[in-house]
Amino acid sequence: MSDHTSPQTRILVHGASGRMGQALLRLASERDDVVVVAAVQRSQPAQRVVDGVAHFAASELHGAPAFDVAIDFSLPHGFDPVLALCEERGAALVSGTTGLEAPQLSALESASQRIPLLWAANFSLGVAILSELVERAAQALPGWDCDIVESHHVHKKDAPSGTALALGASAELGGATPRYASLRAGDIVGEHLVQFTAPGERIETGPSRHQPRHLCPRRAPRGREARRTRAGPLPASRSACLNAAGGIGPIARFDAHDAGVTRPGPLEFRLA
Repeated sequence: MSDHTSPQTRILVHGASGRMGQALLRLASERDDVVVVAAVQRSQPAQRVVDGVAHFAASELHGAPAFDVAIDFSLPHGFDPVLALCEERGAALVSGTTGLEAPQLSALESASQRIPLLWAANFSLGVAILSELVERAAQALPGWDCDIVESHHVHKKDAPSGTALALGASAELGGATPRYASLRAGDIVGEHLVQFTAPGERIETGPSRHQPRHLCPRRAPRGREARRTRAGPLPASRSACLNAAGGIGPIARFDAHDAGVTRPGPLEFRLA
């Protein structure tokens, strides 16, 4: 009987020393259909090979071996090189790096015409649903104050967080003008609370708490499928985030008007 087993998808983890990077390395080690061929971190690694995975400093990124998909959870100043490398090699990119400037987002949009690409501020299914609820609440409560409070660990660099800004964008779509408050303390992984207030009344949605491991639930679309799709415009909408987190189906199912871009080809992302 012929063997129809698919080859392992070769993954480059960019931002490997961070919390999400470490979670990705653990998840990948538990699977037999993916292999991490390179783990890239900002500083020089203390060991070149850890648990069979080659480690590289960000300055050595172009020396990384061939890969099919780069998964990026890094910082804005480290984002441009990994995007450029994916374009250069024709590899897929899945990114959750937040705090990107407008030119970087434009570069994402442009790159999506040439390589399979998925970016989202948060890959949590709960946050994707929360974004929808926030927009609906803002529509139903015109004139109410809207405040978004986000808490993260002391190592979180950007403030407000990318998730808070994404929730704020949903509130703006509903007609609200959000205000932000950020807290950096201890080892808080991520908490987001959205509240709408009026004289004598207050409605709160949240807090939404999430751990890195649970951002890739068992039903989530698989990252190894990213290499099988054609290039397509960037689906950086809350619907795309919902698709990435909840396995609703190929991104192409979502309305292009909702995504704010021309309809892309199918792209699935799974690691669990």
